[in-house]
Amino acid sequence: MTASEDGGPMAAGGGIEADPAAGQETAAGQGAGGGQEAVPGGGSGAVPGGGSGARAGREPREGAGGWCDPGPYLRGVAWWDGPRPVRVDPSVVGVLPWELVERAALPVGVRLELTAAPGTRAVELRYRARVPGRKNGGPSVPPHLFALWRDGRPAGEAYGAPAAGGEAAAVLDLPRPERPDEVFTVYLPEAAAPLVLAVRGVGGGIAPAPRRARWAVYGDSITEGWWATRPAHAWPAAAGRALGLDPVNLGYAGTGRGELPVARQLAALPAALITLAFGTNCWEPVPTTPARLYALTRAFAGTVRTGHPRTPLLVVSPLLRPAAEAAPNGAGATLAELRAALEEAVRDLRAAGDDRLFLLPGHPLLDPGHLWDGLHPNDAGHARLAAAVVDAVRTHVRPRP
Repeated sequence: MTASEDGGPMAAGGGIEADPAAGQETAAGQGAGGGQEAVPGGGSGAVPGGGSGARAGREPREGAGGWCDPGPYLRGVAWWDGPRPVRVDPSVVGVLPWELVERAALPVGVRLELTAAPGTRAVELRYRARVPGRKNGGPSVPPHLFALWRDGRPAGEAYGAPAAGGEAAAVLDLPRPERPDEVFTVYLPEAAAPLVLAVRGVGGGIAPAPRRARWAVYGDSITEGWWATRPAHAWPAAAGRALGLDPVNLGYAGTGRGELPVARQLAALPAALITLAFGTNCWEPVPTTPARLYALTRAFAGTVRTGHPRTPLLVVSPLLRPAAEAAPNGAGATLAELRAALEEAVRDLRAAGDDRLFLLPGHPLLDPGHLWDGLHPNDAGHARLAAAVVDAVRTHVRPRP
């Protein structure tokens, strides 16, 4: 297991600034046995004799047929488990709830970012993913859909269709770049748990895009992106594009209840900005009292602060959930009472001297029409939440001139 990219430093005056060394891995031993070339159909995506698979810190090397190791192109990565990006530290999964570990195996928020040489007509990926099964709830989303964005704007989609246990390719046509440094982003079909084996340009070369400062975003299914119709529409992805940051999505559907082992992992993960957006799952499915959530919020933030004493920390309290606002949970607490307790904990920590901790009250951000199912935002809800987070970061972390 290795931890990925540095988070980047804070600029003078509170701005977030990418570090030229931000692409270097933080774990010892990076590069040992490295230099693997990705080959189509090569299992882990590395030639025999390589190390533990794709890593984000290596320079891209071109193999047979122009295929490259995808590691240097991948963004939104926190940890690696062999060749696969994962969303919890594999060395400590034994202390985490099983359902959280299960969600963390999905590469939510992981994407490729690249630039293209003149004449490059397309980017091609080889990947392995599970065959789509029956989907439970949410909007209808085509399986194995890859989406191409250019400098923050949608630019096309493509589909793959792997057989059971097999591999497939996806080809995304590239529009003519408007500038030599224009960045193209490829969003993956996250729900299919894809493992990108290799990537190449068609008709010309591609190169990894410059790295941006890391933004670690912890939360529940709403942070994970339920029910946006595309991974690119999830609020962390949309806000990350607007802020020029590299969002690392640590949202875990069904959990995200302030698990202290996750706070310890956040404390050890380099990041230029951290956001905590949890609390609705403390109403149900695991009923919590206001007093317990107050204490848990203080403990979670305090644990993160052991590794990030001055990193800007934005807390988003629970969003509107009409059925839960005035209804008591199994512990007798309404969501409105739980939200008030979480917000009180943040305000008390600020009053105690944490001037790099900021609160974004969640209740007024969305209307019922922004919710797909009375709980999870639709695309319009994710866009509105992203805009509110962007405004909060620009107001508190990067003061406007």
